Amino acid sequence: MKFKDLRKKPWFRFISNKYVLISLVFAGWMFFLDTNSWFIHHELDQEINELQDNKNYYQKEIAKDKAVIENLQDSVELEKFARQKYYMKRPDEDIYIIEYDTVN
Repeated sequence: MKFKDLRKKPWFRFISNKYVLISLVFAGWMFFLDTNSWFIHHELDQEINELQDNKNYYQKEIAKDKAVIENLQDSVELEKFARQKYYMKRPDEDIYIIEYDTVN
């Protein structure tokens, strides 16, 4: 097939049109090379999704901590928390901590 025969094909005539060529170059530039390209937008969208997930996680943790703080307003709950978390005791008590070895 010679170039003369190729020039007569309708698809080649369409693609070789200067407006189509300029449009294809412009689309390629915008899609791949521009600072606002599709790839950069895709990366930014992923980062936004990660940040929203982090935001939701931290909001749930804040709600849990607020519930714990609300429970600690009661002196009985505060004493229970101190005994469980920090192994605190009354002056006349003895505490024995039993640890179990787990065999894998």
